[in-house]
Amino acid sequence: MKLSSFGIRRRILRKMVRHRWWGGKHTAFDNIPKGFPKELWKEVKKELEQLAREGIIVKKPTGYGLHVSLNVKMKSEIEKIIFE
Repeated sequence: MKLSSFGIRRRILRKMVRHRWWGGKHTAFDNIPKGFPKELWKEVKKELEQLAREGIIVKKPTGYGLHVSLNVKMKSEIEKIIFE
């Protein structure tokens, strides 16, 4: 199965919205690729890093690893990507 980078981004954001990982509610960085085919995990992590650089996803370092959540300030951009 091959997804475009936009398709991967869309699936990442849909998953995070579905689980309501906004702002203060976050999940481990390594949990996001779960549910994707194993051969895409590297691409998913690369897209996560890109989303973080763009400010769509916020990284939160914790004592037990890196966590991520959706940036509430970017809600309209996130909805554009998901519902395009």
